[in-house]
Amino acid sequence: MGCPRRLLLVSNSTLHGGGYLGHCQQHIQSFLGEKVKRVLFVPYALHDRDAYARTAREKFASLGYELDSIHESCDPVEAVRKSEAIFIGGGNTFRLLKALYDNRLIQEIRKRVLEDGIPYMGSSAGTNVATVSINTTNDMPIVYPPSLQALGLVPFNINPHYLDPDVKSTHMGETREERIRQYHEEPNTPPVLGLREGAMLLVEGDKATLQGVTGARLFLRGKKPTEHEPGTDFSFLLIDSNFQ
Repeated sequence: MGCPRRLLLVSNSTLHGGGYLGHCQQHIQSFLGEKVKRVLFVPYALHDRDAYARTAREKFASLGYELDSIHESCDPVEAVRKSEAIFIGGGNTFRLLKALYDNRLIQEIRKRVLEDGIPYMGSSAGTNVATVSINTTNDMPIVYPPSLQALGLVPFNINPHYLDPDVKSTHMGETREERIRQYHEEPNTPPVLGLREGAMLLVEGDKATLQGVTGARLFLRGKKPTEHEPGTDFSFLLIDSNFQ
């Protein structure tokens, strides 16, 4: 029997020219469906959690869902245990992961998603923490989580907001591709899926499909990166043994 996981992993919360989650709102409604009535929001990636929760609550209300923010609960673990669906928003990935560890939520979220099968949605940092580790985040380590190991809902890493090199730029710093290549210079590093802004990955059980309006770039250790368009079947990435 396959894993019951259902994930919607979005590269970014806001796409240029649109509002908060505007570019993926139809995907959200299709993903959550009519069965889900309330969504548990995790705003730990931003400092002003109240303001963040207001923004998310307003958006989800417009989509027909009520939203509870975990930071308003006196018992975050119990809030996860009772949740119908979980949405972890973007911000600083290090701050987010540290808060998940501090509140003892790593194993609780894993159980709810991987065993109980409740929908999990992440955007940006929320997508980062759904993967093996946060090693391929773009964020500064403003705080120190006890580990870089994340929720491990999928057996690979994602680089949200993936940027292609600008051939006209005079910037001499490392490109995103170079940084991911450096990551893969280390032994036993998993694949990295570079999700451009406007892209998202839908995972249903053992099937993973690239969605959205932009493509993705896949990095496998020791191989040349490959380009992929929306609609690409990435199910092979869910089989961890493929990359041992």
